[in-house]
Amino acid sequence: MPLTPTERDRLLLFTAAELARARHARGLRLNVPEATALIADTVCEAARDGERLVDAVARGRSVLGLDDVLPGVADIVTEIQVEAVFDDGTRLAVVSEPFGDRVGDGREGDGREGSDQEADREAGRKDGGQGGGDAAPGAVLPGPEPVAVPEPVLTLAVRNTATVPVSVTSHFHFFEVNPRLDFDRAAAYGMRLAAPAGSSTRFDPGQSVEVGLVPIGGARVVIGFAGLVDGPLDAPGAKEEALRRAVACGYRGARPLPATGTEQKGARA
Repeated sequence: MPLTPTERDRLLLFTAAELARARHARGLRLNVPEATALIADTVCEAARDGERLVDAVARGRSVLGLDDVLPGVADIVTEIQVEAVFDDGTRLAVVSEPFGDRVGDGREGDGREGSDQEADREAGRKDGGQGGGDAAPGAVLPGPEPVAVPEPVLTLAVRNTATVPVSVTSHFHFFEVNPRLDFDRAAAYGMRLAAPAGSSTRFDPGQSVEVGLVPIGGARVVIGFAGLVDGPLDAPGAKEEALRRAVACGYRGARPLPATGTEQKGARA
């Protein structure tokens, strides 16, 4: 059975989640990959059931508690992100505090109430372990230099025609973002947001926003996302085929290139 890389990733996630469910049913406490897979799969299945983003995230947050995972897992896994297919397109679901309220988690401490201990742990996460509190395992310590923001080479007007907000992360192939976002798709081919890694831009319902874009760097191979490319961006015919798929799937702003292969214009550089 031929599968796209996105479909193979989804099956891998489901398989890992099924293993986690079986071990959880035997009474075992889950480790980091098991807990992450189970929560992410729960969100994806909620989306498949037709639930809205907020309800899918709530279902994912409720599937496991602190007693269901090994010690230290809640310190490491403070947020889970997964691309799920909702009725209105592929959207990024972010499950923060995926194991629920950490207060009163039964850890050994200094005799104070659980809320006081949790406040210290939270302070440790915020200051990277410098100046009080216990830093979480694997905490990221920010460097002294400011994060560089790339200079945009293209500016596009983007309108959200959906009835719900849509967020796009910095390195998502902008050509393949939510089909309800209306903009010049051809101009955005091979581009990403001109924003620092890990940041995102939010588009509220009915809102028009101008965004800056920069070319995707490196080897310029795009795998996954909405599955419109799944390969080298600059391969012969890749852009034409991606536009054909986008038109067939109803992506707003997607139009086939002219027969001559000349790229459509209309974006303001």
